Amino acid sequence: MHSPTYILMNILALDTSTEYCSVALWQDGAVMERCELVGQKHSEVLIEMLDALLKDAGFGIKDIDGIAFGKGPGSFTGVRIACGVTQGLAFGTNLPVVGVCTLEALAEASGKPRVIAALDARMGEIYHAAYQKHDDVWKTVSEPCLCKPEDAPSVPGEDWFGIGSGFAMHGMVLDERYAGQLRGADGAAVPQAAAIAVLGAAQFAVGRGEDAAEALPLYLRDKVALKTSERALR
Repeated sequence: MHSPTYILMNILALDTSTEYCSVALWQDGAVMERCELVGQKHSEVLIEMLDALLKDAGFGIKDIDGIAFGKGPGSFTGVRIACGVTQGLAFGTNLPVVGVCTLEALAEASGKPRVIAALDARMGEIYHAAYQKHDDVWKTVSEPCLCKPEDAPSVPGEDWFGIGSGFAMHGMVLDERYAGQLRGADGAAVPQAAAIAVLGAAQFAVGRGEDAAEALPLYLRDKVALKTSERALR
């Protein structure tokens, strides 16, 4: 995995948008990562994982130049945890932050040039986006959205690669939706901090770091509070 822009910076990255918790450290182009399947325990293990990662690297938080985080879409609670921890660390150290879309992180980690990223959004829906890489930079072909698998936005041409839990949960429907356009799919892939570190470092390199107050989530789903009867369907 590489960045479209090489920079001499130390970037801390984290993602808690799925049942996995991952942290990464970008050191002048090299990436260290820790990733664990934690279920609903992100808030209990995230800080410990960050501390262990920095210790392994021989770093302190004062050696960090910026923080990149998975801003969503994904688990409502998980995305809020990532934003909250990022804000807390950044406010305390006066560090700039960058939010990275989890769907673009899936694309980056895929190693493929044309990617349809889909995360299971529950309730029969997916979070969807499509990306194509030009000159080592991702271009958005279809903006992140929430949709039914059968209504997934169309994409031009062939040789697309599907990635994310949306393909695990709704693979047959998505295969039909993109009949003749998919060259393969990986439904087991989840957004991880290593890809977020790479994408975040590229944003920092072009001056897109923001104030800690801008560490905000990308939910896509307007209705995040569910009734008891609706939760039973999840």
